[in-house]
Amino acid sequence: MQRRLSRIFALALGIPLLLALLAACGSGTTSTTTGSSTPAGSTTIKIATDLPVSGKDTSSGKPAENGAHMAIDEANTANTIPGIKLVFVPKDDVGPSGAHDPAVGAQNVTSLIGDALVAGIVGPFNSSVAQSEMPIANQAPIALISPSNTNQCLTQTGADIGCTGANNLVPTLRPTGKVTYFRIATTDNHQGPANADYLYKTQHYKTAYAIDDAETYGIGIANTFSGEWTKLGGTVLGRSSEPGTTTSFVSLLTQIASKKPDVIYFGGTDATGGTLIRQQMQQVPALKNTPFAGGDGIVTANFASTIGLTGGPVFGTVASSDVTKNPAAATFVKNYTATYGPLGAYSAAGYDCAKILVQAIKTAIAGGAKVPKDSSDAAGAKTFRQAVIDAMQKTDYTGLTGHHTFDSNGDTTNKVITLQQLATVDGKPGWKVLASLTVQ
Repeated sequence: MQRRLSRIFALALGIPLLLALLAACGSGTTSTTTGSSTPAGSTTIKIATDLPVSGKDTSSGKPAENGAHMAIDEANTANTIPGIKLVFVPKDDVGPSGAHDPAVGAQNVTSLIGDALVAGIVGPFNSSVAQSEMPIANQAPIALISPSNTNQCLTQTGADIGCTGANNLVPTLRPTGKVTYFRIATTDNHQGPANADYLYKTQHYKTAYAIDDAETYGIGIANTFSGEWTKLGGTVLGRSSEPGTTTSFVSLLTQIASKKPDVIYFGGTDATGGTLIRQQMQQVPALKNTPFAGGDGIVTANFASTIGLTGGPVFGTVASSDVTKNPAAATFVKNYTATYGPLGAYSAAGYDCAKILVQAIKTAIAGGAKVPKDSSDAAGAKTFRQAVIDAMQKTDYTGLTGHHTFDSNGDTTNKVITLQQLATVDGKPGWKVLASLTVQ
């Protein structure tokens, strides 16, 4: 009996001792071989967007933001990354002028880098904004993946594509020499020529006047359009650069009218002159029925609703595929339109960019990368973000816009241009798809 009581007494003493030992180890930590402890990583990871979603650029950037938001919501619902909740952090890079602003974009990226839980950024939308953001993101490092940047000199060099001299941007945009910027849009050394080919060969226009908005994207696409137009045998009657702050193009258009162009080509966005030029062509009698064309910067719902169907035909290009023709995208189209309304030119691209980033985060974690412990864990963020970038470089993803892998410059290998025309769509002015072209 005495022996049994001794055993019970020993066990009673042992339980508190065991609890004390467990408490000494610390809750939510992992013991190391040296006896120290490492806090567990955060169960929250943030994915940001930086896009122009207000003011004059709303109909350009908001659809891409909506697509990215939908992808992140779906990933959370499906528990795509077990144990991790994804938080959507949207940023707007519209500035005081009411349009995209490189300075605001740079501020946004700097702010996002300061939050250690931000693993990557979908954006930017405009190539001029990319120029300001890319060096900052490259040195952090943090991944940028754009649904819509198309200026080829952001990632490529060479005289054959117009990326030499002042346009040799890569050394400045990639100061570390490493790729941290990716995009799934086809570049303008394909987009501009595709538009020229269609207008010259199919519409049989022979003379063109080119205007750009004096920005990275506008100048670049107008250059590639003009170069291809000349190669085809067409005549470029003139070229003008007009800042996006211009409010009246009537004097310029009057001068252009005297040259009697078959078509006027605009390099820029609806907000930086596209809409105003097309409106003010109606004030110049000789240009009322002159065809107007441009790149993806004018292919917006706002341009279509503002311009309507008066005057000459309007043609545009989009540097991505037409997802409405992809049976695999039917559910996305249905859910997107039910939640946000009509698709934008880059709604699906925003969705695919976010999906690619989620996939890279999941791959990084599966490979042993540790999630930063909290928003102030700068050292943890640097290591984790690099792991995400490494996973991005190995992307092999089939999505709404096609099959994407990235080349050594971070550009997609899936190169598609969609030709469109302003027309009646579902009973109102909209963009009608003419053809989708795979380019090399």
